[in-house]
Amino acid sequence: MEKRKLGSQGLVVSAIGLGCMGMSQSYGTADEGESIATLNRAIELGIDFFDTADVYGNHHNEELVGRTLKPFRSRIFIATKFGNVFGPGGTRSVNGRPEYVRTACDGSLKRLGVDHIDLYYQHRVDRNVPIEETVGAMAELVRAGKVRYLGLSEASAATIRRAHKVHPITAVQSEYSLWTRDYEDDVIPTLRELGIGFVPFSPLGRGMLSATIRSVDEFGAGDMRSRLSPRFERENFERNLQVVDRLKQIADEKRITPSQLALAWVLAQGDDMVPIPGTKRRKYLEENAAAVSVKLSKSDLARIQEIAPKGFAAGDRYYDMRPVNV
Repeated sequence: MEKRKLGSQGLVVSAIGLGCMGMSQSYGTADEGESIATLNRAIELGIDFFDTADVYGNHHNEELVGRTLKPFRSRIFIATKFGNVFGPGGTRSVNGRPEYVRTACDGSLKRLGVDHIDLYYQHRVDRNVPIEETVGAMAELVRAGKVRYLGLSEASAATIRRAHKVHPITAVQSEYSLWTRDYEDDVIPTLRELGIGFVPFSPLGRGMLSATIRSVDEFGAGDMRSRLSPRFERENFERNLQVVDRLKQIADEKRITPSQLALAWVLAQGDDMVPIPGTKRRKYLEENAAAVSVKLSKSDLARIQEIAPKGFAAGDRYYDMRPVNV
């Protein structure tokens, strides 16, 4: 597995990480035995960068990741997040108050079973708390030895600049893929100016770019995609699928999978990017990891751009865009 430098504070991780959310929520029922096997297989494949959050599965995901990866703790990097708070009935709020930052970190440390968190993100920016106060509290965690590196998720360029003045930000995590490229306008240039790494989540478009989902009727009751994003409304889905099928033609010609093509495209956007495709199955993990060896030529990239230009996706990525790019 290739390595990549993430940010300019010394963090070096596998070129592809593993997003662990689906092992606990959002994409239908998970098989815990297969999830554990997938985490162990990631270690075998040389993946050492694992992403979780306190809110995933209402703490379950941190516990699963921490318990399973404990034997490998000295050679892996665990990233987790705080700030998204879900209440009764699924009500959501964002909490960036300094006292909550400290409490949330202690909770994550306990659930993960570790004495420090390698990369600690603010999951969403709290509009009601100055970012300087939130990052100031996060910086205290670094000084206390509870956290090594700091990150933000779905933050705007202006917020990133303000945060970075308080304490160096190592990485910013946001949705980024062939069908989600809005962060190319301001955020990615800002990250490169400041020496901050970029961690794309959902680099496979929540599975859409894999070309394996053929109908919105395939989503079960436990799958949140059709409730989360207008892109999975029937009419939008069918329009998006037309583009995905044309991308699949390129993948077929190269004798790779559509998922590998989509991941190779992200990897080709810069060596400061470390995508974290999520999966709960070994089969897809192995497929994703192999994308590191796929090299796209200039002509490949030009053809992909022609088929799937920036902004091609039909529908917004969320029904409620207010919590992102804050």
